Parts: sequence; C-alpha cells; structure tokens
Amino acid sequence: MKLMKKLLFLAVTLLSMCGLWNSAAAQDYPNKTIEVMVAFQPGGGTDSLARAYAEAAKKHVSQPVVVYNKPGATGAIGLADVVNSKPDGYKLALLFVEVTILPHLGITKITQDDFIPIARLNADPAAVTVRADAPYNTIEEFIAAAKKPGSDIKVGNSGNGSIWHLAAASLEDKTGAKFNHIPFQGAGPAVLALLGGHVDAVGVSPAEVSVHVAAGKLKILGVMADQRVKGFENVPTLKERKIDLSIGAWRGLGVAKGTPPEIIEKIKAMTRKAASEPIMREVMDKLNLGYSYADDVTFKAQMVRDNESFKQLVTKLNLKN
Repeated sequence: MKLMKKLLFLAVTLLSMCGLWNSAAAQDYPNKTIEVMVAFQPGGGTDSLARAYAEAAKKHVSQPVVVYNKPGATGAIGLADVVNSKPDGYKLALLFVEVTILPHLGITKITQDDFIPIARLNADPAAVTVRADAPYNTIEEFIAAAKKPGSDIKVGNSGNGSIWHLAAASLEDKTGAKFNHIPFQGAGPAVLALLGGHVDAVGVSPAEVSVHVAAGKLKILGVMADQRVKGFENVPTLKERKIDLSIGAWRGLGVAKGTPPEIIEKIKAMTRKAASEPIMREVMDKLNLGYSYADDVTFKAQMVRDNESFKQLVTKLNLKN
C-alpha cells in the first residue's frame, strides 16, 4: 500500500512538473528559429507558398522563420520528419492534401490525425498542361489521342499517390483514356520534364505552370474545377467539356500531435496575421496560387472529409500498393 502511494505521489509530481515545463516553454516561445518543412523539392507550389509564409511570418515573431525541404516517397518522408520530431512548435509542417491520401495507398502509416491543424492557406485545382507545340489544342483532342490503341501518353506527376497522380487517374476513369503515369519528386521536376520533352503532359495546378504558360512554352487544355480559375479565364473547366471531374490540392500549416496548447495558440495567432500580410497575396497572385485561408476548425473538417473521399477513390481505382 505504501509503495502504491509513493508511486502515485511520484506520478502526480512528474505530471505537475511537465505542466510547469509546458507552461514555461509556452511563455518563452519562440526562443530559437522556427522551421517550416516542405516535403517536396524547391520550385513547386508547395515550396513557393511556404517561402511566402515564412517571409510574412517574420513580421509577427521574434525569431527567424526558415524553410527546409525534405522530399521523397510522395511527401511521406517529410511528414514523418515532423511527426517524429519533438512536439515543441519549432518544426511546422506545410501540410498538403496527400496527407489524406498516402495512408490509403499503403505508402505510410502517418495520417492527418498525427497533426494538429493550424490553418489552411491555399486551394488549387488540377489542370491538364502540355507543351505549346503539342499536336492537341483541346482536352477532347488530348483524350482522343490517349484512347488510341498503342498510345503511350506520358503524364508526369509529383509522385505515386500524389493528388496530381490521382487527378490524372481520375481523368482516365472518367473518360476511358489510358496514360503512362511518370512520378517525380514534386511538381517542379515534373514540369521541367515536360519542358524537356520527357513527358507529354502534367496534371499539376495552373500555378505550377503559370510562368511557362506566360512565356509561351506550355498551354493548359482544361482545369478540373467547378469554375474557371482566376488568371486563366480563357481555359475551360472539364465540366464545361462534359467531363464531370473536379479535383485539386490544398495546403496549410500543422504541427505534430502533442504540441502544448499554449504554443499552438501562439502559432495560430502568428499564422492568422501572416496570412493577411500583403506579401502573401502578392506572391500567391504572382504565382497564381489560390488564396484560401481557413481557420483550424474548418481546415480539420476538410481533412476529415477528404480522408474519407480519397479512401473511396483509391479503392475504386485499385491504386493501393
């Protein structure tokens, strides 16, 4: 009995000490550099958004905010890096829609439940983009070419199981076209492969090809959205072309589960202020990234919905490894 009382006293003491430590850590936060993890190589929309956020956040925090890239396994390596880190608020994840996809593919055991959402910053639809000198000028011509016997239309994506992979696979499912899916470590490398003639198309967002479209090197045949996209008003939606498909990406901030609530509140406040900074809108407008701020509650609800939706889609398309 005495031993039990001693153990109970020790447990209560340790819990109290942890509570005091968390409180002290929260009051002192931040006292060192805050890192923002990007799970893809530099150059894509996720990387660009993270760097705009880091620049905007610097105005609302006493320590530097820096971006680091951790590509691989369609983002699973970067996600694991944050989940396995100390949950102290010094390592933020630039979460992306694939966190609701990858577990259903068997690529990782990490799910959206391993993160505490801070805020959504962006949402963009998928688009079908080809080189400017490609033999097809409409989505109908592209689909027709992909339906021909023996066709080998190579479509680049940001990794097996990525949202851009699922977007192209969904287009196959909706139209009967057949693509040769080519994975890359991020949208940036996939777009470079398209420019170099190594693939025939990409299914990434308009933002990730906007510079090359403006330069006349690429052309977008259609966007997978309910409405036409700002900055690309001349590009039709697939729904306008009688293809009932709307699919895309979102990006936002999250921290590892277990991060003290007091620190989370500070990060939410910092993020809310950063999201309203002119530089965020300027960079996102320049890159044609869709500004779509949502608080942690709304962001969490979207992740839960998408998790169920993509679980059903992966099963239907038989994409699980």
